[in-house]
Amino acid sequence: MHWRCRSGSLIAALAAAACVGSSHQEPVRVVIPTGATFRSAALALADSHVIAWPTFFRVYASMSHRDRAIRPGTYLLYPGIGWSATLEALTHGRGLLHVMTIPEGWDLTEIAPLLGRTIGADSDSVAAAVRDSTLRRALADPAATLEGYLFPATYSFPDGTPPRVAVALMTHEFERAWNPAWNARCEALGFSRHDAVTLASIIEKEARLPEERAVISAVYHNRLRLHMPLQADPTVQYALGHHVERMYYRDLAVESPYNTYKHPGLPPGPIGSPGAASLEAAVTPADVPYLFFVAAPDGHHEFRTTLAEHDQAKNAIRGHR
Repeated sequence: MHWRCRSGSLIAALAAAACVGSSHQEPVRVVIPTGATFRSAALALADSHVIAWPTFFRVYASMSHRDRAIRPGTYLLYPGIGWSATLEALTHGRGLLHVMTIPEGWDLTEIAPLLGRTIGADSDSVAAAVRDSTLRRALADPAATLEGYLFPATYSFPDGTPPRVAVALMTHEFERAWNPAWNARCEALGFSRHDAVTLASIIEKEARLPEERAVISAVYHNRLRLHMPLQADPTVQYALGHHVERMYYRDLAVESPYNTYKHPGLPPGPIGSPGAASLEAAVTPADVPYLFFVAAPDGHHEFRTTLAEHDQAKNAIRGHR
């Protein structure tokens, strides 16, 4: 009789905890790793204050036969919503956040498929989102797409996020990263912001060492000032539409406004998403006279002022390969 009374009290307590009402607190993120045990999941929920009494929560889940059906992932959950609602979220993936990281320098051919896979959207709807005219007008982006304005960062999208909402969030991150002081620098350089983003995207592709960004920027600014073609290999890669390990003369002949070997000045728009450091370098070039640079096998660049010096640097690098 005494045990039955205690057992009944336990069941009543579990039922009460399971049915706790919704919370007015801010939602919290809870990560349930792939392969996590229900015990570790319960502890993670308790650490985030989504539930109390993780041991009893495990008993409740076991009694309802849902302790082996949880889905891994990053969740956005409200503390105090009750055990039943919490288990419902974990077993049906409700409140799941879909996390996506855009590395610096990625272009739309890499970003768009990743976005589609992350939020479960078809390629046509993603393509429409990255061409959205309202977003482009807000950014003063004269190009046909939002190339360059989907800021490289890690994003978390709730279930059901439409592509346009996700893309708008990425362009908002770009606006947050853009330093208003850079507007004056653009004006002094005779650049529009679109010009700066375009140059920054080239710098992002070229630079391997952070300290070289401003010097690479200076080379391109010097060439622009002297009306020399930029001759930037990454723009040819972009024009080709695919990556090539080694550039050949036939590649340099590709007909495209993005081919800066054939067309002087900046290309029509960015060739990828630059990070904040490359954006800053684009508008604050180093005060150096260099007009040429060549990459060494270890990733650093040799910078030179004359073509003869540049040829010597290339030959020296080739001799050490």
